[in-house]
Amino acid sequence: MMTRLEQIEKSVASLSDEELKSFAEWFDELRWQRWDRQIEADTKAGKLDRFLTAARTKP
Repeated sequence: MMTRLEQIEKSVASLSDEELKSFAEWFDELRWQRWDRQIEADTKAGKLDRFLTAARTKP
């Protein structure tokens, strides 16, 4: 029995060139959205405060 990831990989491998291009564009956008949400969550949680402090104190 294939894992969910293996099924996805098989499906992606069978896409036409045009379908793969569309999928890649969609996937890139999804990744950026998730990155943005993670940065926002980390900022709210104070996880990036030390970087902000360091940037403000550098000459």
